[in-house]
Amino acid sequence: MTVPALSSDVVETATLCAEIARVQIRPHFRKPIGIENKEDASPVTLADRAAEQAMRDIISQNHPDHGILGEEFGQSAGQGDWTWVLDPIDGTRAFITGRPSFTTLIALLYRGRPVLSLIDQPLTGERWLGRAGSPTCFEGASFPGQVGTRACGSLAEAELSCTSPDMLIPPFDGRFSSLKQKVRRTSWGGDAYGYGLLALGQIDLIAECTMKPWDWAALVPIIEGAGGFISDWQGNPLTLDSDGTVLACGSLSLQEEAVSVLRASF
Repeated sequence: MTVPALSSDVVETATLCAEIARVQIRPHFRKPIGIENKEDASPVTLADRAAEQAMRDIISQNHPDHGILGEEFGQSAGQGDWTWVLDPIDGTRAFITGRPSFTTLIALLYRGRPVLSLIDQPLTGERWLGRAGSPTCFEGASFPGQVGTRACGSLAEAELSCTSPDMLIPPFDGRFSSLKQKVRRTSWGGDAYGYGLLALGQIDLIAECTMKPWDWAALVPIIEGAGGFISDWQGNPLTLDSDGTVLACGSLSLQEEAVSVLRASF
């Protein structure tokens, strides 16, 4: 599929969305805030909803023909090939427990393919920007980091990460366990922030499941633009019809080795 060149105005829109999300989120961090549980038992706060609504307003004003899919307010029909996918606070559990590892995720899809993405940490000032076919950009404020996945020769040398063992429901738990037994170390926590760290060469491998489009869409151009690879657990490209499994790797050889372990369990 040929993707039209991205105009500067969509990049500006993504940046404006990240900035307005920061404005909505920062005042509530480590402050008393009401928490509700959604139907899937995941938490949501006023900050989640206010940030998503503010981003939707910017997109609707600047690109009225674009569709919008957000975690909190669902799908808004657009008339064209472009759809924005928003997760105002990826890692709400981290946010409500005062840990600055949550992020805002913003992606623009062309005919279902992520072509522009942004991971933003509202408190630390870290921001990753990815565009299909271009190198990922990173702004770290006072936090160091250089874009580029780490050279890792094999699973035996790899640092594996996953947000939480709680997401590893059957049958995915057994498949992850098989992978975990072959790596050097496994760390837990981080949500989408971990994928940003993979793009900086701090993590080699992330395997997760039960992921929704707003969880993974913003990760794709950023991981690929840093030299990495991202797919489902069988090595297929991620699409809106994917099974919810996500595998991000710093190199193709690492992806092939990890897929061989995960696929063997299918």
